[in-house]
Amino acid sequence: MVTLSTLQTKQIVSMDTGARIGHVIDLEIDVETGLITDIVIGNRSSVSHIFQKQTEVIIPWKNIVTFGHDVILVNEKS
Repeated sequence: MVTLSTLQTKQIVSMDTGARIGHVIDLEIDVETGLITDIVIGNRSSVSHIFQKQTEVIIPWKNIVTFGHDVILVNEKS
């Protein structure tokens, strides 16, 4: 079992490009089935701007390839 707080500490990395996408900031759950449908990833496009708006990327749960010790590998393409 993995907790949300554990997921939030891991870097999200694209299998397609090798780029770092960001960190998990939220999960979307289907209330009828109780299953996680998507992960919401937050990323600031520039670390130097503290007040810059954070962008969100939504990755379907089915696109998660594997959970590593420090990273979560995802396919960005369905």
